[in-house]
Amino acid sequence: MKIFAITEQREGKWNSVSFETLVAAQQIAGVQPGSSVTAAVIGKGAHGLADELSARQLAEILLVEHDLLERYTPDGFTIALRQAIAQATPDLVLLPHTYQVRDYAPKLAAALGKGMIADCVGYRAEKDRLVFVRQMFQGKTAADVSFTGAPPWFVSFQAGAFRGDQIASGTAAAPIRSVQIDLKPEQIRTKPLELFREAKQAVDLTQAPILVAIGRGIKAPENIPMAEKLAKLLGGELAASRPICDEGWLPMDRQIGSSGQTVAPKLYLALGISGAIQHVVGMKGSRTIVAINKDQNAPIFEVADYGIVGDIFELIPALTEVLEKK
Repeated sequence: MKIFAITEQREGKWNSVSFETLVAAQQIAGVQPGSSVTAAVIGKGAHGLADELSARQLAEILLVEHDLLERYTPDGFTIALRQAIAQATPDLVLLPHTYQVRDYAPKLAAALGKGMIADCVGYRAEKDRLVFVRQMFQGKTAADVSFTGAPPWFVSFQAGAFRGDQIASGTAAAPIRSVQIDLKPEQIRTKPLELFREAKQAVDLTQAPILVAIGRGIKAPENIPMAEKLAKLLGGELAASRPICDEGWLPMDRQIGSSGQTVAPKLYLALGISGAIQHVVGMKGSRTIVAINKDQNAPIFEVADYGIVGDIFELIPALTEVLEKK
């Protein structure tokens, strides 16, 4: 099986979920004898990023460069990647389930007359086919989905479904090959403007290595600064469950869950969060989950690696004091 993993970068910086997609590709290749993984880097002036991938366990890196790909447009990316896929002739095309991918990937798959399974959280090999798992009804159930028809098949994986730090290194540098792209200005029907920022305080929690998240247990907005101080001492960001943001105690860009951001930090510290399924689906991919809650039967303990049954108003000051001493 030939696997084609499309990475994502913006202004010369990786979107970290690109590495999760590469891990997914490597793992799938590992259960499909004779498989190979090709990575695609798309943009302008992205040769340095392609060089960064050359040490990874990849058969090849395709550099999809063009002046008209400097700024993202759905038309430009669709036309360019369609040509790259035609040259690579893959069986399976993997993408990270980002806002950008959600915009152009269905268009790309449709342009090739193929289907797409989006927002997957896992996969398994069954005899001569791959089965992909995607959540439904806000994580309450999961569906097994597989492809019919001829390849290429398109799949996007949810952020946090795989650990980006598990990407395998190769014994030899992977070759980099530039793809000649035929793209004309009149083919692009949209004009990109400045990058959108929701607000000055907007934060991308998916890039934070440590998150301190608060729930109803924080009781009142005047108690939030103590959790925020703990987050800063840990070198992380402050996050929250939906009720906190619904009350307006924190902006919506701090919300974790099915209606917020999906994250997979190295450490997720849940303070006073009960663990409703809508919240858990947004953070269960975290490498280490530590939960503190007064209720020993709180659902959050079912996904936590470490659980403390206790009062956060006693434990947060204690943790803060220890960190301040260090």
